[in-house]
Amino acid sequence: MELRETILQGTLQVFNVKGLKFTMDDIASTLGMSKKTIYTVFNDKEELFLAMVDYLFDSIKEGKEQVMNNHEMTTLEKIKAILKVMPEGYKDVDFRQLYLLKDKYPKIYSQVENRLETGWESTIALFEQGMREGVVRKISIPILKMMLEASLEQFFQRDILVRNQITYMDALDEVVGILVNGIEAR
Repeated sequence: MELRETILQGTLQVFNVKGLKFTMDDIASTLGMSKKTIYTVFNDKEELFLAMVDYLFDSIKEGKEQVMNNHEMTTLEKIKAILKVMPEGYKDVDFRQLYLLKDKYPKIYSQVENRLETGWESTIALFEQGMREGVVRKISIPILKMMLEASLEQFFQRDILVRNQITYMDALDEVVGILVNGIEAR
């Protein structure tokens, strides 16, 4: 594993424990390396956090590709799976803390929003395939996409999950269940 990826994974571990309050010292300590080494790869905490956002979304994209290439799943199973893709290493991440990003780190929050709003091509193709096969009723894909994006963005904008003691994965599972069962052809 390359140094950059090691640092990103270490950052994730520290984020799980400390949330946004982590320091470069925390990461260095967790990884058993000097801060100087981290600074050879990342100039500051914000750059590191931006890289972590991209790393996460790139991992999600890889997971989506695995679902798309699984020929044993039905179209409806793929739709459910692709909407809930979360890489193994991120399943325990407390994404509920991300609502704090909007005020403290607007640039990072903007990157999260941007990544949520892009990369939908394979998911849209699955919805279209589902409609052709008759397992998904005719729906407006732009509306469904907006509903999904808005749901996820609300998780990051507000402390509703924290206040209600709902994990990010449970919330995502609930949203996907409601949306998919609402579009499933009967």
